[in-house]
Amino acid sequence: MDVSILILNYNTCGLTMDCIRSVYDSVTNYSYEIILIDNNSRDHSVESISKEFPDVLLIANSENVGFARGNNQGMEAASGRYVLLLNSDTVVRKDTLETMVSFMDSRPDLGASGCKVILPDGSLDKACKRGFPTPSASFYYAFGFSKLFPDRPRFNGYQLGYLDPDLDYPVDCLVGAFMLVRRAAIEQVGGLDEEFFMYGEDLDWCFRIKEAGWGIYYYPQTSIVHLKGGSARRRPFKIVYEFHRAMILFHRKHYSKRYNSMINGAVYAGVGVKFTLSLVRNMLKSSRVVSSPAQSLADSGEAGPRNETNAEVRL
Repeated sequence: MDVSILILNYNTCGLTMDCIRSVYDSVTNYSYEIILIDNNSRDHSVESISKEFPDVLLIANSENVGFARGNNQGMEAASGRYVLLLNSDTVVRKDTLETMVSFMDSRPDLGASGCKVILPDGSLDKACKRGFPTPSASFYYAFGFSKLFPDRPRFNGYQLGYLDPDLDYPVDCLVGAFMLVRRAAIEQVGGLDEEFFMYGEDLDWCFRIKEAGWGIYYYPQTSIVHLKGGSARRRPFKIVYEFHRAMILFHRKHYSKRYNSMINGAVYAGVGVKFTLSLVRNMLKSSRVVSSPAQSLADSGEAGPRNETNAEVRL
C-alpha cells in the first residue's frame, strides 16, 4: 500500500462523505486505503458512511478521544508507505495524491510534506506553511507586527507571509488538515502527542520530525480546498480553552528549557491575557449570533476533526 489516508469524523457526516468522494475521484497510479476514525458521532455518520463506502476501514470509538489519539488509532491500522492526515472538511483535487506521493518519492530526505491549502473564498489557508512559534515569532504575530510589516522576515517568522505561496520551499511545519508523512519518520519519532487534545499536535509532530533530522516541505504544485466556517461564529469555552492550553503545552515542551524564567513568564502571561480577551470577545459575539441547529452542534465544544471551523486562528 502506498498511502493510508486518515480521516477523523465527529458529527460531520455530509462533509466527510464529500471528502471521501473527492479521494475516490482521484486520478493516480498509487494504491491507497481510507481509514475513517469516528469519535462517537451522534449524526448517524457510522451507518451512513459504512453503507455508501463499504471499502473504507471504519474505526468507531465509543467516546470522543480527540484529534491526536484518533489519528494514532488510524496509524496503528495503517499499512501504507505514507500516512496522510486529511481533515473531513476538505476536498482534494484529482491530481493531489499523484502529485504529492510522486514528490515524496523523489525526496527521500523529507519526513513530511504539504500542498497548498485554499479556503472557499480562494484565499490561502496560512496555516499550511508556518515557522515554529518561538517566543519572538509568537509575539510579533499576536500583537499585529506581522500585518504591519508583511514583507519583513523578522516580523513574519510564524506565518511566513513574506514567502510566495506559489513557490515551493522547506518550512518548519504544516497543517494537520493535509499532512503527508513518511512511515519511516513516524517509526522514528512516534505518532501524535495525545496530550494535545485538539490543537497544536501538528506543530509538535513537525517539531519532532525536524528534530530527528527529516525535512519538511511546502509543495504548492497541487492544492486542496479547506471548508472552514465563518469567523463570526461563537466559540464555546472548551474550544477557547484548548486552543490556548495548546500554546502553553507547546512552549513548555519545546522552548521552556531554552529560555530564562523572565521570558517564560512573559510567554505564559501573554497567553493568559490573550485567553481572557478571547473569552470576552466570545461573550460579546454570543449576544449577536442567532442560534441554529447547526450552530448548536458547533457550540458543543467537543473535538471533531479538529473543530477548525470554531478556531479563532490556527496555533
